[in-house]
Order: sequence, then C-alpha cells, then structure tokens
Amino acid sequence: MALRDELLKSIWHAFTALDVDKSGKVSKSQLKVLSHNLCTVMKIPHDPVALEEHFKDDDEGPVSNQGYMPYLNKFILDKVKDNFDRQDFNKMCWTLCSRKNLEQSQLLISNDDAFKIWCIFNFLSEDRYPLNIVTEEIEYFLRKLTEAMGGSWVEERFEDYKLQLDSRQQCLNAWELITVVGSGHFSKGMDRQTLSMGINEVYQELILDVLKQGYMMKKGHKRKNWTERWFRLKLNSISYYVGEDLAEKKGNIFLDGNCTVEPLQDKEGKKCLFLIRSSLKTFEISASDKKKKQEWIQAIQTCVTLLRQSRPAPHREARQKRRELRLKQQAEQEELELRMRELQTANEAKQLELENMRKALEEAAANAAEEEKRRLQTQTELQDRYRMDLEREKMVRQQMEEQVAQKSTELEQYLQRVRELEDMYRQLEDALEDEKRARQDEEAVRKLQARLLEEEAMKRAELEQIHLRQQRAISETEAEKQELERERLAKESALHAAMTQLEHLEQERQGALEQYQTVIKKLEDATNNTKTWKHKVAEHEGLLRLIQPGSKGQKLITNWGPAAFSDAELSLREKKWQEMKNQATQAQ
Repeated sequence: MALRDELLKSIWHAFTALDVDKSGKVSKSQLKVLSHNLCTVMKIPHDPVALEEHFKDDDEGPVSNQGYMPYLNKFILDKVKDNFDRQDFNKMCWTLCSRKNLEQSQLLISNDDAFKIWCIFNFLSEDRYPLNIVTEEIEYFLRKLTEAMGGSWVEERFEDYKLQLDSRQQCLNAWELITVVGSGHFSKGMDRQTLSMGINEVYQELILDVLKQGYMMKKGHKRKNWTERWFRLKLNSISYYVGEDLAEKKGNIFLDGNCTVEPLQDKEGKKCLFLIRSSLKTFEISASDKKKKQEWIQAIQTCVTLLRQSRPAPHREARQKRRELRLKQQAEQEELELRMRELQTANEAKQLELENMRKALEEAAANAAEEEKRRLQTQTELQDRYRMDLEREKMVRQQMEEQVAQKSTELEQYLQRVRELEDMYRQLEDALEDEKRARQDEEAVRKLQARLLEEEAMKRAELEQIHLRQQRAISETEAEKQELERERLAKESALHAAMTQLEHLEQERQGALEQYQTVIKKLEDATNNTKTWKHKVAEHEGLLRLIQPGSKGQKLITNWGPAAFSDAELSLREKKWQEMKNQATQAQ
C-alpha cells in the first residue's frame, strides 16, 4: 500500500468525525485546525492562508470531502516525506474520531488497545470509502489475535458469527470491529491482560512491521561481555533495547541483501549461538534454547531473502495477494454474471423461436383438424350405410333367436323340475342326518346326567361319614374337648366346602338337564321335518318313485329308513319314549 493511501484512511476518519450532522461537509475553521495539525505531525511547513486562497470562490459555507481533497493533495500529501512518526499521526487522527464514535464503558479493552485495533482496521480495510473490512480480513485478524493470546481458533464460532454478519451486511466498519474484539466474544476464557497483550503483538506485527521479538544475549564489541537485550526484528533492521518496555534503545543491526546469518558452535560457556554478518559489523547472539535459535535464524534469513528480491514484509505481501485474489474473484463473478446475462438473452431468443414454432404447429394442427373433420364426415356416411345393413341382419337374427329362446324355455322348465326333485331328496337326507345327530346328543346328555348323579351320591355319602365322625368326636373325654373342638371346626369347614361343591354339582346337573331339554327340542323339530318331507315325497310319488329290490309290499319306514322290526316292537319303543319324556317334564 502506498504511503498516500495509508495516510488518507486516517485522515478520512478525522474528516468524518468533524462532520457532526453527517451532511458530508465540514466548516472551513475546522478544516484549518485539521490541516494545521496534519502539517505539524507530518513535519510539513504550513501555509495558513492557503486554505482561504484555495476556497476563496466558495462562499456558501462548509466544504465537502470531495472539495477538500484537491487542497489536501496539493498542499499536504504532495509534500509529505517518510520522515515523521506515523504513530503520532495516527494518534492525532484517532483522538479526533474516537471521542465521537467510541463508547469505552462497554468494552473490556483500554483506549490504547482500541487505538491499535483501529490502526489494524485501516491496514486491512478495502481501498473504498466509506472504509469497511470484509469477512476474510476479519477472520485473518481474529485468527492472528487468537494465536497471539495462546488460544485455539474455533472455526464453528466464527462461522456462526459470519452467518449473523451476512444476514445484515458483508463487512464491518472500524467501530464495529472494535466492539467485536472489545466485547470478548472471540476471547472467552481470557483475561483482559492476555487480550491486551495479544492485541499489542498483532499491532506490532501488522502496523510496526515487527516480524519477531524476544530476549537474547549479545556479545559486546568493546568489552566482549555478554548482556541480555530485548531484540525486535523488522524487514530491514534488528533493534535491541535494555528491556521490552523499549525505554532505552542500545543499537541497530541494519539488514540488506548482502547480510548473512549462520549458526556457531558453543563456546565461552554460551550455548545456542549464531552469527549475524552485516555490511558494517558482525554480531554474536546467544538464544535461550535451540528452538529459539532456529526460529531467529530462519526469520532473519527470510528478511534477507525478501530484501534481495525487493519484496515487502510477509504480512503486507499476503494482504496484497488476498486483495488481488478478491479482485480476481470479483472479476470472475462479474464475467460470470455477464455470461449469465448473455445466456439469458440467448434463452429469450430461443423462447421466441420456440413460440414461432408453436404457432406454426398450431396452424398445421388446425389444417390437420379440418382434414380430419372431412374424413370423419365421409366415414360417418359409410357407417350409416353399414348400420342399415346391420339392422336388417339384426331383425332376421332376432326372429331366429326368439324361436331358439322358446325351445330353450321348454327345456329349462323340464330341467328345473328335475332339479327341484333332486333338491327335495337332498333336503330329506339332511333332515334324517339332523335327527341322527340329535339322538346322539341326547345319549351324551343322559350319560352326563348319570355321572353327575353318581358324583352327588358319593358326596352325600362322604358328608354322612364326616357327620358320623363328628358325632363320635363329641362323645370323647372332656380333657380332649378343646383339641376336638378345633378339629370339629376344621371338619365343619371341610363340610362347608363339600356343600359348596355339592351345590356346584347341582348347578351342573341343572345345566345338563337344560341341555337335555334342548336336545329333546331339536329331536322333536327333526321328527317334524321328517314327517313334512315324508308328506312331500308322498305328493310327488306320482312323478318319481324309487325302485327297490325285494318284496313290493308295503314296508314300515322309520326316521333312519326301512324298519328292521315289527309294529309291536315299534309300539313298545314309542311307549317307553313317551314315559321318559313325561318324567323329564315332571322333573322340570
């Protein structure tokens, strides 16, 4: 970044701070004070009447930023040389703008730390006004700060913050960046001192170009004694001080492309030695350990290599590469958008062409529809002619079908009569089978009732025996009366249980009797059905008679078929059956 661009960013902050009503203009009196302070800090002769002379034709009042730029370039920036203290210059601009924009009470950092973040913002911000820092540079700064504090970078935390940032805007201004760092959002678990030291380390690297610093031992040129010094490495020099507070500077080691650095063997009781050969002197340095020694040698060799190639400091070169990459990506994005617009234009032309093709197809479809209409009309006429022929054929066929239907009806009536007779015989067989099953159910119920009666008799006998034992137990001696009383109670309990079981058996007997009555009812229904079907068979006997072998005389028929006994046996069986039925009715 050129010196002019660096100075302009700080001056822009100062000018904006003087614009109290945010109209984009500042009064001439304030610009006079600002110009005088700039000239004083940058060691430029100040012409007090130059501002009035420059704006003598502008009598309308305040001056805008664009109006102040020609004067600033002509009378200040064109005369500036790199012989002033940039930190004093930045301090002056910071003093003007921090009073208006910074709320120190809400931050965890001091005013000096906020000033250093402000300087880092100017270094990393884009060369567009109003000044803003993009998310890529925010991440670079916060990652550097985390490493300087000795913490670990949490990628997920920054991604969450970036999502919140993208929902509002794509960048931050200086005061928003100070608020983000000062609020401690990315330094959780760190105390204020650690945060301040981290900010100072990043400030020294990015702003003061301090590539490395730390305590080492240096051998004197005159007394040849070893003294501990605080060393600060920049791109073109190494400065060493009495302490890290930089209060007393002891000397410089100037670097150029001809300088060399090489390790030395341990000697004079000193370890981790290395030698720096500059164009003027040679310096022997002792690091605290081998790791520090190697780090310092590598850092100095990197500086010498950059000086030979006339390249800037690594962080400045990296920043320039990031900017060039962003510009390249922006150009590619613009090119992509241009291609997208071209593709959209081509797509619209293609859509127009397709619309014309669609209209042509619609016209062709209309012509085809008209041709199809004429073809359908011709087809309709042919269909009408064929329909008349089909109707005549249909009439002839209908007459033939009527004759066939009449014959079929007669045949169907005959077949229907045969099917009815077959169904009648099947139903008769089903009725006989139902009667047989009813008799089997009756026999099962009788067996169940006999078993229940037998169990009831056994229980009654058991109860009588228990009663007899109880009577005998009562006639025993008075001495055993209490023991027998307990046995009597136990036996009474058993008697009660037996009585309960007897009642249960009585209930089961009643249920069996009900089942028996149900079976009797089914048997009577089956007998009635049998008689009904016998009557129907007698009515149809003139139509169909079964041919049976043997005598043609009249035989006795039962529910199970031709009888195998005489009329007297049948009468005896009917009499017994009637007596059993009467007994069952009386029992109910």
